[in-house]
Amino acid sequence: MASSTLSAEGNTRTMSTEERIKALARRLLEAFVNGDLDTIEKLLAPNFVDRSLLPGQGSSREGYKSSVTEFQAALSFADLTFEYQVAEGDMVVTKFSTRCIHRGEFLGVPPSGEEAEYASIRIHRVAGGQITDEWSEGNLVEWIMPLFEREIRARERNDQDLRVARSIQQASLPEEVPELE
Repeated sequence: MASSTLSAEGNTRTMSTEERIKALARRLLEAFVNGDLDTIEKLLAPNFVDRSLLPGQGSSREGYKSSVTEFQAALSFADLTFEYQVAEGDMVVTKFSTRCIHRGEFLGVPPSGEEAEYASIRIHRVAGGQITDEWSEGNLVEWIMPLFEREIRARERNDQDLRVARSIQQASLPEEVPELE
C-alpha cells in the first residue's frame, strides 16, 4: 500500500508502507530521546506492549511513558544517530545510538556525570498507523554496570568503616557495667 506525500522540493511522491512505518519508528525514538510524551501518546496504540522491560518498568503505554520520564530525569541525550533501518510487512527494525550523560539516579545508581554512548536495536510492530509492540536490546547494562560496581564497592567500604568504628566503640566500653547505687 502506498500514499502520496509532498517532498521537500514540492513534488508529490509515493511513500510505501515500509517507508511510512520506518518514519513512524524514527518519530517514536526521537520523541523518546527528547522526552516528548505528547508525541509518544499519539504514536503508541492504546494496547501497546513493551516486551523488553527494565526492573520496575511497566509494559503498557502508560508504563512506557513513565520509563521515558525516568530516562529523562537520569540521562541527558544528544546526537541521535539512526545507523540502520529495515522494514518488512508490519515490522520495522532500527539500530540507533545517542550520547548520554548520567545526571540523575538510574536503576538505583546515583548520578556520575559520566558521558557514554547508548546504542540500541528496537523492533516495532505497527498496526493502524500506531506502534503496538516494541522489543529492544541495547548496551545500557554494559554502560551502567561499571557504575553499579563502583556503587557496590563504595557501599562495601562504608559497611567496613562502620564495622571498624563499632569494634573500636565496643573495645572502649568497660567490660562490666557499673551498678548505680
